[in-house]
Amino acid sequence: NFEQTDLAGQAQEAVDSSAPLGVWWFIGERPQGDTELLMKSIVRSLGLGAQEWAWKDPNELLDSKQLPQLATPMVAIAFGGLAAQKLSGERDPLPQLRQTILGFDQEGFEELPLLATFELNHFLTRPKDKAMLWQDLLLAKSILQNI
Repeated sequence: NFEQTDLAGQAQEAVDSSAPLGVWWFIGERPQGDTELLMKSIVRSLGLGAQEWAWKDPNELLDSKQLPQLATPMVAIAFGGLAAQKLSGERDPLPQLRQTILGFDQEGFEELPLLATFELNHFLTRPKDKAMLWQDLLLAKSILQNI
């Protein structure tokens, strides 16, 4: 079963010296089957611990209480054009939204960098496009390092 981290409950852990260097929100349709395996592989390749990432449903309202405390750097990645458009308020198609730092179109989240990439299933049906996913992940990592 796919596990999700509760960031609000872990704000206390941020006080610990092992606090994450950054937090990643992955937003989109919940991975299942092969897409879940791909997501686990992404998390592993980024070297993310359980406290460093969370999966979010784009249809659920975000609450600013979910944001990590103590100015922990954070980045969000929207999987799929519909998720990216809904969260950012942008109308451009996904190919034009990729590799661009978007903002959330929701009060309290405007400063949270949002990146758009294809849905996880896209990368399973078009393995050659995984290079684009890696580009998007590297951009997100760069953003975290420069916040």
